[in-house]
Amino acid sequence: MVPQISDSELELMKVIWAEGGAALYARIMDCLAASGCTWQKNTVITLLSRLVEKGMLKTSKIGRRNEYAAIVSEAEYQAAQTHTFLDKLYEGSAKGLVATLIQSSLLSAEDYEKLRRFWSEETP
Repeated sequence: MVPQISDSELELMKVIWAEGGAALYARIMDCLAASGCTWQKNTVITLLSRLVEKGMLKTSKIGRRNEYAAIVSEAEYQAAQTHTFLDKLYEGSAKGLVATLIQSSLLSAEDYEKLRRFWSEETP
């Protein structure tokens, strides 16, 4: 089971996933700085430690440096969060979600057509 993580922890996971699933601490800090994030060293270390405790990351030493590697892939996390969202808001009904997207104009006719073609190709 994929654990729930905070928005801040998710930001760190996004950095690690973007780096191919593993990154040295220094690289994580560089990526955060490049995105305008001004978190202090202790904040990042605390968040990374929480992600390790939750089973989202594992850590290994490379010389004197820490490398953080994702245990849970981005696709696995997205799938788990989608299931949680569907269960919580739509009682597990993907149809309900799609209906809401269409009624709220969040899913365009073009998007709908692409999805229909995707589903047609996936079904034997």
